[in-house]
Amino acid sequence: MADVDNKDQATVDPADMEDMEEVEEEETVENSKSKARQLTEQLMQNPQILAALQEGLDGLNGSPSGYIESLPKVVKRRINALKNLQVKCAHIEAKFYEDVHELERKYAALYQPLFDKRSDIVKAAYEPTDEECKWKADEEEELTDEMKEKAKLEEEKKDEEKEDPKGIPEFWLTVFKNVDLLSDMLQEHDEPILKHLQDIKVKYSDPGQPMSFGLEFHFEPNDFFTNTVLTKTYKMRSEPDENDPFSFDGPEIISCTGSTIDWTKGKNVTLKTIKKKQKHKGRGTVRTVTKTVPNDSFFNFFTPPDVPENGELDEDSEAVLTADFEIGHFIRERIVPRAVLYFTGEAIEDDDDDYDEEGEEADDEEGEEEADEENDPDYDPKKDAASPAECKSQ
Repeated sequence: MADVDNKDQATVDPADMEDMEEVEEEETVENSKSKARQLTEQLMQNPQILAALQEGLDGLNGSPSGYIESLPKVVKRRINALKNLQVKCAHIEAKFYEDVHELERKYAALYQPLFDKRSDIVKAAYEPTDEECKWKADEEEELTDEMKEKAKLEEEKKDEEKEDPKGIPEFWLTVFKNVDLLSDMLQEHDEPILKHLQDIKVKYSDPGQPMSFGLEFHFEPNDFFTNTVLTKTYKMRSEPDENDPFSFDGPEIISCTGSTIDWTKGKNVTLKTIKKKQKHKGRGTVRTVTKTVPNDSFFNFFTPPDVPENGELDEDSEAVLTADFEIGHFIRERIVPRAVLYFTGEAIEDDDDDYDEEGEEADDEEGEEEADEENDPDYDPKKDAASPAECKSQ
């Protein structure tokens, strides 16, 4: 029997031996990966180990490699010279942004007649001509004359059934509701007021004045407040901090102020009245106390927290101001210039397309990496392939 076994071993094909060795190697790799995964799972379930890992990572974040400290003194001296050059670059960059602000002011004057006409159409102060109303969507299908006539008759029938609206009703309210950043601020009690919003304008600081911009919200007469215009002004700074010049990254908003709203009695949506019952400790009698407390509303946008002279804010106020600055910048940069596209939702679709394109670019990069691996003469697909266990877990 032993002779038979020896004979079998002697007649084994060398190619079969290679396959056996390869299988054993694959099993070893798979076992190693499985053990590694089990160990990782155990570690990740231990909060103490996780905390220690996080502390270690936090310590590594931004820490110097030690190379700079090891350099000779004469080299460090030259590095200081480079830093001084960098400070000068920061000051040139600040001047660049000041010039950009001047350009924004210049082109705002060119845009304004178009925005004024937009406002006139929205509030029914101007009726556009047939020529101005012609529009052909890029993806509009060609219709036969019969279909066009039928569509025209249906449209006319709908117009006859409905009362002729003036301008474009609820234009700005719809814009706000279509944009997540703004719709998050809206409350149900804000909507009847914002139906009266007729226009938003951007005003830049005059030449020679400190850098700033203002937002003007124009309202038609309404029952909620007597103001016809509510304003929000943002003061900006475009200069490097003397104590930290390398942190300069363009103009920053340093403070903002809003106009006082002259609310009609009983119409102030930024306040609400609550009733609380209080029990007397001695007599045991109960009384009802009425209190006025702040209420969530878009119109709190016009009463931002004050920034102290030292610039120090508590955590809540800093969070409110950060969000406020982001909203003001977004209204100036995106909403006012492209209001009609946010009204129709096309600008939002464009934003979504941007994200899709980034995803496609990432996919392309992965494809390129795979192609590079395949062209690599040392690339071994068996070594890099995921094990069945890995595929299952994914």
